[in-house]
Amino acid sequence: MKKYALLLVMISMLTMGFTLVGIADHNNLAQESDILEKIANASGFANWKNVKELKFTFNVDRGTSHSERTWIWKPGKNDITAISATDTLTYNWSKMDSTANKTNAGFINDKYWFLAPYQLMWDKANFTPEYTAKSVAPISKKSMHKLTIVYGNKGGYTPGDAYDFYFGDDYMVKEWVYRKSNQPKPNVVTTWEDYIDKGGLKLAQMHKNEDGSFKLHFTNIEVKTN
Repeated sequence: MKKYALLLVMISMLTMGFTLVGIADHNNLAQESDILEKIANASGFANWKNVKELKFTFNVDRGTSHSERTWIWKPGKNDITAISATDTLTYNWSKMDSTANKTNAGFINDKYWFLAPYQLMWDKANFTPEYTAKSVAPISKKSMHKLTIVYGNKGGYTPGDAYDFYFGDDYMVKEWVYRKSNQPKPNVVTTWEDYIDKGGLKLAQMHKNEDGSFKLHFTNIEVKTN
């Protein structure tokens, strides 16, 4: 009888342990989901529903080398126009040929740089988030909040890739890190700065590395709202 009672106690303790772990996991997921939303909303995500057309030029400067391309996106219709120095192409996501697919890879990249806080909401079913309350930002060396997202290994343009977002108490992104295939060593580390407000969207115009030899920035930003 004593052995039986002891067994019941052990089973009860084990069950309690699993329950507590389950609650902790649930709470962590709820916290991280809340953080995703707060980062997106800090950058004006609630106003995205009013955007009829977004135009921007994506610029990259490496030393004396400069490249750029301009995009016009009508999110309600998913019409996209790509404008380069040599060509202009308009396509729709519902009707993609090989040329559009190749061009769209560039749009996805440039849009991600421009609207990454919003991508946290658009892509949240495709990645695993992890929040760290205090972490040293790689460029400023300041203590900030950190959100790491790791994409799944299948599908999309960044399978298995990881991004580390560093942000302040205001939930505005200040720096980030891109790590291909979730490797420990970063591939790209830049600032998020020179924010402007366009149609209620708070957009970082400048991203640069620690020594300024690499600058990715946005110009000709226009937002048309309903």
